[in-house]
Amino acid sequence: MSRHTGPRLKIMRALGVELPGLSRKSIESRPNPPGQHGASASRRRKSDYGLALIEKQKLRFNYGVSERHLRRLMVEARRHQGPTGDNLLQLLECRLDNAVFRAGLAPTIPAARQLVSHSHVLLNGRRANIPSIRLKAGDEIALRERSRNLPQVRETVAEPALTRPEWLEWDEAALKARMTRLPEADEVPFPVEIQLVVQHYATRV
Repeated sequence: MSRHTGPRLKIMRALGVELPGLSRKSIESRPNPPGQHGASASRRRKSDYGLALIEKQKLRFNYGVSERHLRRLMVEARRHQGPTGDNLLQLLECRLDNAVFRAGLAPTIPAARQLVSHSHVLLNGRRANIPSIRLKAGDEIALRERSRNLPQVRETVAEPALTRPEWLEWDEAALKARMTRLPEADEVPFPVEIQLVVQHYATRV
């Protein structure tokens, strides 16, 4: 399943990185992996496979995609021109639920996915309820008029989890955003060694 229902902070501690799409909480006060031997586990040298697995799991949990879906995206990324890793990150960043989150309309990607699934979001003026819809340059996202006063939406718009990216043009008065261009790989809001992910799937897809 793509949806993670367990403790999100525990996932971030296990991966050793804050994933803004997964949770607004910070691991700063508890940076070690969870469990009785977390502190010592963090000092052990990881294998090449283990390092690549961590990088792949960062993508899975931040964007809330299943292993099967991530594999399909990797296959598609290989077919496109340019570096495969950059293409993969672009495909993930262009998801509708991620764009709703990056626009500051939801505090996390799971919350953005819920907004989309419950038909609160408009894409180019039409209702959209599929979180994985892929946006392209020129697309516009907004909330339905009756959805703009949802408490969670109002709180998040006033204090978004992240600074809105340059590839989204924000209209404060209308509470809508327009994708002006495709995202770049270095605009992903957390550190990831994408080449390790590419290598991980090199013999698997």
